[in-house]
Amino acid sequence: MRRFYRRALRHFLLLSGLLIIVTLFAVAIFGPELLDEVGLTPDLAHHLVGPFKGNLLGYGVNGIDVLTWLVYGARMSLLVSCAVTIFSVVVGTVVGSIAGYFGGKTDVFLMRIVDIVLAFPGLLLALYLAAVMPPSIFSLTFSLSATGWVAYARLVRARVYEIKKREYVLAARALGAPSKRIITHHILPNVMGPVIVQASYGLSVIILAEASLTFLGLGLPLGTPSWGALLDQGVANLFSSPYLAIFPGTAIALAVLGFNFLGDGLRDILDPKCPLQ
Repeated sequence: MRRFYRRALRHFLLLSGLLIIVTLFAVAIFGPELLDEVGLTPDLAHHLVGPFKGNLLGYGVNGIDVLTWLVYGARMSLLVSCAVTIFSVVVGTVVGSIAGYFGGKTDVFLMRIVDIVLAFPGLLLALYLAAVMPPSIFSLTFSLSATGWVAYARLVRARVYEIKKREYVLAARALGAPSKRIITHHILPNVMGPVIVQASYGLSVIILAEASLTFLGLGLPLGTPSWGALLDQGVANLFSSPYLAIFPGTAIALAVLGFNFLGDGLRDILDPKCPLQ
């Protein structure tokens, strides 16, 4: 662990990603407690009033407070992305572990299910599911989770198939250890490193997907503060009020950049052969 911490403290990308992500979570958790909810409601007197004219970041369509929507939108984006990632990791790990460990017909059956899901473009399937379901956080989370778990299932299955042939797993099996104990105590701890790295990248993808669906009107319910909804307003008023697109676009870019930096850093420090950057 000491070697791990030493490598982490020397990795620029990892520290940069952690700084961005910690700041983002701090804003999402504590920001709404410091802001007045009045900024979430329309105020026609401030319709499309620009930045520094009564407000730091200006006002949007019907006078919504851009700063308040950005802060509350950060909470919604992180809530959806974390929920989708946790669900995808759990389901994908379970499916991949069973398929990789038992092999045979079980592996063939589960992998054919994965192939069927992969046959549908992920974003298009999420669009269809979000369109046929009533707008809500649950519908958005379910739509993005429908295809999100397959990447983890394929990753875990490949790693489990490799690790189950190692000596310590064969020794545990020879001593009569049940399959459940072998998977949970001997295989999964050696699989979680790549899964964590994949999850860090997955969080950035979900943030983009959530903003995209909300931008198209198929994500969060109308009136819910989100970065995608602000982008929609920004595109509709791009020439008269470009700040409406710049501010949420910058927030999305920083969030994606932070999670990608974190993923790159975790990949490097979890691989002892990889030189530090």
